[in-house]
Amino acid sequence: MVEHGDSDDVNWNTDDDELAIDNFQFSPSPVHMSATSPNSIQNRISDETVASFVEMGFSTQMIARAIEETAGANMEPMMILETLFNYSASTEASSSKSKVINHFIAMGFPEEHVIKAMQEHGDEDVGEITNALLTYAEVDKLRESEDMNININDDDDDNLYSLSSDDEEDELNNSSNEDRILQALIKMGYLREDAAIAIERCGEDASMEEVVDFICAAQMARQFDEIYAEPDKKELMNNNKKRRTYTETPRKPNTDQLISLPKEMIGFGVPNHPGLMMHRPVPIPDIARGPPFFYYENVAMTPKGVWAKISSHLYDIVPEFVDSKHFCAAARKRGYIHNLPIQNRFQIQPPQHNTIQEAFPLTKRWWPSWDGRTKLNCLLTCIASSRLTEKIREALERYDGEPPLDVQKWVMYECKKWNLVWVGKNKLAPLDADEMEKLLGFPRDHTRGGGISTTDRYKSLGNSFQVDTVAYHLSLLKPLFPNGINVLSLFTGIGGGEVALHRLQIKMNVVVSVEISDANRNILRSFWEQTNQKGILREFKDVQKLDDNTIERLMDEYGGFDLVIGGSPCNNLAGGNRHHRVGLEGEHSSLFFDYCRILEAVRRKARHMRR
Repeated sequence: MVEHGDSDDVNWNTDDDELAIDNFQFSPSPVHMSATSPNSIQNRISDETVASFVEMGFSTQMIARAIEETAGANMEPMMILETLFNYSASTEASSSKSKVINHFIAMGFPEEHVIKAMQEHGDEDVGEITNALLTYAEVDKLRESEDMNININDDDDDNLYSLSSDDEEDELNNSSNEDRILQALIKMGYLREDAAIAIERCGEDASMEEVVDFICAAQMARQFDEIYAEPDKKELMNNNKKRRTYTETPRKPNTDQLISLPKEMIGFGVPNHPGLMMHRPVPIPDIARGPPFFYYENVAMTPKGVWAKISSHLYDIVPEFVDSKHFCAAARKRGYIHNLPIQNRFQIQPPQHNTIQEAFPLTKRWWPSWDGRTKLNCLLTCIASSRLTEKIREALERYDGEPPLDVQKWVMYECKKWNLVWVGKNKLAPLDADEMEKLLGFPRDHTRGGGISTTDRYKSLGNSFQVDTVAYHLSLLKPLFPNGINVLSLFTGIGGGEVALHRLQIKMNVVVSVEISDANRNILRSFWEQTNQKGILREFKDVQKLDDNTIERLMDEYGGFDLVIGGSPCNNLAGGNRHHRVGLEGEHSSLFFDYCRILEAVRRKARHMRR
């Protein structure tokens, strides 16, 4: 992550929350048209499509009517769905009180709340009813919070996230809002894991309404995907659903991070933000003090106990959790453990633009008022398909003005999931690799050319450091090493640490780089040459083959290392990897222990050299 080394046949997952929403699971039961539906209608549309519409909250009567009205439009599911949306938003479609009640109950609202909202606002104004229901949920959330008593055991290893015992109460207060929303959503009938994922994707400042909208949009997006799936893919989806329903054991969701990680990930302080610390809340143990200095990075949102274990293997140093949205226009929640000083840090110049529209001003012209994003989510190792962006364009072009609320929610869900930006009227596109380089703080064309495929560019960038964030942490090295620095770079990736040092104008006398990917090594070598580095670049391929004897020999040859930097693969830690998210014991993330082994060998040799 500094970058995570990877091989051509392994696709490292880049983050905790990206793609996690794909694992929203719905278990539809077979639903058929009622006996009153005309046989001709039943024969012209599949039961699976009807079931998908029912899952979205539409009654079978409403579906039958929509099918009947669109019978002349080749029975396209998109046309039927558009008609259903129009029904939902119109007075005519809301004339039956029972239909409205069923619709909102299907969305997850309690029946007593639905009836109360309709008594207060009538059954015609769907928007007012929705707002009332969300307000009721907020009230329930507040009542729930009064009865909640979150007990945190100070001796629990999982709470090494806490900045200090004095800050424990403030930390708990910061996290309680997200927890109250979580509890309210569970009370509304949503699955705990779905709610936790939605809260994370929407951000810490999201309101209850935004989180509910996101969950509903996730449901809707899933139905869109199923409706438009190719026949073979649709059959596979149905088979997967059956396997989930009958054979899978439900996985206990992990929500510990909601109360263990700080709500506002600013670490020990970020530029232009209150709360800057002059001293660490918990001092570094004497045995861990530098030089040599070390810097370790990985995803913040990990399975339970992972950061506690990481900390215990790195001298019990308290992690510094930072979201790179404070340095650029994209989020990137990471944890860092290091023994660097924290006073008088400084930001590399010029600082990045902090909003999407500032970073990409050409998007302003096309950005609709109903897309309120100012920040992108964490950058991925892959991008949205052209079929998805085409599907969105086709949906939006059916409306002269703003699309219906349901369509807006679906579009926003896809935008947040894939970091789509507006490039024309009704046109969304994923970020290209050049734009990702800019957001991550790399020089233009850093990963371009030289035989590097577009796929490799996305994969390498998605697994990299955010340079501005790392440079802020490393900035204290500049006055400490005015004559240059010797660096041991583990899991180098595309050289995020090296780019940060270069942008800080810290001379790199020696860089010993260990990176398994041929493409990434080529990128680093090209950067080294193009920036006219005068120091030595020595490259190794596999951290597991970098034994203690080799380390001691390198230190004798170059006079030791001043900094050991790296981040082991997050493949078994990130939220996007639902099948192999097994923690540090995973096949790839267990390489963390090689980082620890190599670091200890460096520090042991350094002590011997000082004698």
